[in-house]
Order: sequence, then C-alpha cells, then structure tokens
Amino acid sequence: MAARLFSLIDKAKIVAYVTASSITDIYYIAKKEKGHKKAFAFVSDLVQIVDIAGVDKNVVMNALRSEMKDFEDAIQVSAAMQETLDYIVTRNAKDFISDSINIDTPTDFLKRYT
Repeated sequence: MAARLFSLIDKAKIVAYVTASSITDIYYIAKKEKGHKKAFAFVSDLVQIVDIAGVDKNVVMNALRSEMKDFEDAIQVSAAMQETLDYIVTRNAKDFISDSINIDTPTDFLKRYT
C-alpha cells in the first residue's frame, strides 16, 4: 500500500506532507530496525518527495485545545489544518476527530485513484 502512495507522489497525482515531528519518529523506528545509516538514508530520500508540515506554537496550542484524546494525533490534525490540507491518511482513522479535514485509511484513500 505504501508503494502505491509513493507511486502517486512520484507521478505528481498527490502532494504528500508529513509533520516535522513525524520525521524524527520515522527515523527512530527505522534506526531500531535497520540501523542509523539505513534510517538516515530513508529519511533523506523521504524528504526529497514529501513536503514538511511545521509544528509550531500555533499547531501545539490548537492541539491542546482540541477534543482529541491522543495528543500526537491532535498535533497531526492541527498541522494539517494549518497547511490547509485535504486529507490525513492513517491506519488509525477511528481515533482522529476533525470537522475541517477528511480522515481516510490508506485503503479508502487509494480507492480514489484506482
């Protein structure tokens, strides 16, 4: 599924964002599994094809004011709203609450492009 998403990005059919805070999470997880060198290379490649949504004071304050129980998810929604994005694509869609942005699973999101 990730390969299909990356293919859509490569073909410029979608513009993808990740939050700045997610980059460090991705690196940390990849480093535990593959080591620093491969994790660093992956993150380096990733930031060449996605845009980075900032996590600043405004994003954090909006996340703190949200009704979402998971603060990390609230950061994602707040950052996406600040960037005026259309969708958040997550395997954990049921935990996201937003009237301002569409929340989709990868499967549901990819149905739009098949």
